[in-house]
Amino acid sequence: MSGGIDSTVTALMLHEQGYEVVGITMKTWDYASSGSSKKETGCCNLDSFNDARMAAVHHGFPHFVLDIRDEFGGFVIENFVEEYLAGRTPNPCVMCNTHIKWRALLKRADALECDYIATGHYGMINRNSNGRYYVSKGVDDTKDQSYVLWGLQQDLLSRTLLPLGGYRKTEIRQMALEFGYPELAKKAESYEICFVPDNDYRGFLKKKVAGLEERVTGGTFVDKNGRILGKHKGYPFYTIGQRKGLDIALGRPVFVTGIDPDTNTVVLGDEEDLNRSDMLVTKINWMKYDGITDGMEATTRIRYKDKGALSNLYAEDNGVRVRFFDAVKGIAPGQSAVFYEGNDVIGGGIIQRNNPIP
Repeated sequence: MSGGIDSTVTALMLHEQGYEVVGITMKTWDYASSGSSKKETGCCNLDSFNDARMAAVHHGFPHFVLDIRDEFGGFVIENFVEEYLAGRTPNPCVMCNTHIKWRALLKRADALECDYIATGHYGMINRNSNGRYYVSKGVDDTKDQSYVLWGLQQDLLSRTLLPLGGYRKTEIRQMALEFGYPELAKKAESYEICFVPDNDYRGFLKKKVAGLEERVTGGTFVDKNGRILGKHKGYPFYTIGQRKGLDIALGRPVFVTGIDPDTNTVVLGDEEDLNRSDMLVTKINWMKYDGITDGMEATTRIRYKDKGALSNLYAEDNGVRVRFFDAVKGIAPGQSAVFYEGNDVIGGGIIQRNNPIP
């Protein structure tokens, strides 16, 4: 229970349905340690904790705060920094769900003798005829969060409830009103990374990595043929597909199409230079099936708001080779690739590299 509308309505729905509910609020981060001057928002502030506790007390079920800052910082934040230093673009929410939040919740659920854990994510959990559990898209396309849940393993899925998957956000807001929480129904949603409260990930990296600016200044922008175009501020401060904030005038719009941390080089090109037809995905977690047949057709999403593109999947020793029917734009190593069969998640992994169109 973050104190937001989705997790609160989830808890109240289950309580009303007769479940014996225990509310858990997870403290993953505190903004004081980030050096930000911005007021805490989202899921990691005292007001949200109090909102969650008050809802639990009002409806007569227990509430606990679970402090996982050490686990979170030791994995999610370290991974975030390491990925940028490797020239990749991480997705910390996926890493947190996959490696921290669900495991911490399940451990506490066992201690409290709870059968299930439930969250306010918009998605559904189903079971295939082969006995495997898998995530499917929520009915509200604008809120579907199946993309960020690809890393959940079978033991976690088998004990997870996602009650909101069959509802639209407008219906959840109406439920909040009916439960007697008009302020909650109007509460703004936060889309920021919880440990980067001002959305300035570059500033966060500078604070976390001593001497970072000195290590990465003096790098060059180059074109796809290696011709030097100018100086940049350091390769970790750029992402694939970036157009704004490059501070270089070439007489036309240009985009970041490649990053080489070994040479502190950032490659710039035209929009069509972002097109790729092939990529390697590793650290695979299978859901609906325990693997794939070579050439299996799937819709592959390469970012959270991506609609997905038709592709064929081929097994490799270290992962899955994805070959798209038509070239896709802006594949960023470090991001998640999630494979769908219709609305169902087949599995997913981390993009390692992408290959240009031959």
